[in-house]
Amino acid sequence: MLSLDDTRWKELHGGYGVPYDVSVALRSMQGGNDVWEELWNELHHQGDIGEASYAAVPQLVRIAGMAGSRDWNFYSLLAIIEVDRHRKGNPPIPAWLQSSYDEAWVRAYQVAVMDLSSSTDSLTIRAILAVLALAKGEVKLGALLSGLDTSELDEWLEEHQAWSDSYES
Repeated sequence: MLSLDDTRWKELHGGYGVPYDVSVALRSMQGGNDVWEELWNELHHQGDIGEASYAAVPQLVRIAGMAGSRDWNFYSLLAIIEVDRHRKGNPPIPAWLQSSYDEAWVRAYQVAVMDLSSSTDSLTIRAILAVLALAKGEVKLGALLSGLDTSELDEWLEEHQAWSDSYES
């Protein structure tokens, strides 16, 4: 895992394809500050991600693993980075980062299983399920779960299952 003090952070590109030193936001998050909006804006942009996005994953899992609770931001950002890792045109994970990225996903799976049992928020549950699918290599299912909003889910169920006619809500 790339230490937050490592100088390579300054060279890594984010979602806009330009250098973004995510270590600053990660240190702030470690200090208890809410930096999710910045992370969403800088690590992911219209399907584009970069090496900074990959490098942030092990640190996000480490920092969030220490937190008492994790919300949809944590799980959804992990999911979108992993889904978009497979998008044509996005860079591969650098070889020097591959093992810590893979280890972070093993830990993310463990944390997600734990959080699923106590989560009651629909958005967080859907994001947790996406992370669980992605951690098991189910990229299409993870993409589906992470990309569906409530209205799209309702529409799909109505169209394919005649939900309102056949099921009790």
